[in-house]
Amino acid sequence: MNISKPGIQRGITLSGLIAGAFVLVLVVSTGLKLVPSYIENAEIQKIFNEVSNDPAMQKTSLSDIRLSYARRASIDNIQAIKPDDIDVDTSSGKPVLSASYFVKIPLAGNISFYLDFNPVSGKG
Repeated sequence: MNISKPGIQRGITLSGLIAGAFVLVLVVSTGLKLVPSYIENAEIQKIFNEVSNDPAMQKTSLSDIRLSYARRASIDNIQAIKPDDIDVDTSSGKPVLSASYFVKIPLAGNISFYLDFNPVSGKG
């Protein structure tokens, strides 16, 4: 037989519910602001890999490699890096594209996130 004490209630209070909802909204809104930057970085990484693995780019000039990136980036409307920001290493016979850039995402007032990205072809 289970006898419980009268007057003891279990559950969440209204203030606990409001505090939990506030934290949830804060986390979701922050995440929604960060996701586009990560998607754009994934697109840059994909383009770097495509250019690096393209047989036509194996024995071409640096300007042709950057032009190929620019054409592919314009399709996806990538604004984070320009063709001149790309470093190309052709010492291994296959072009290795890399870049380093950051994105500033304002949250509220003077609070911002700084995200550093370093895409390199062959890493993903």
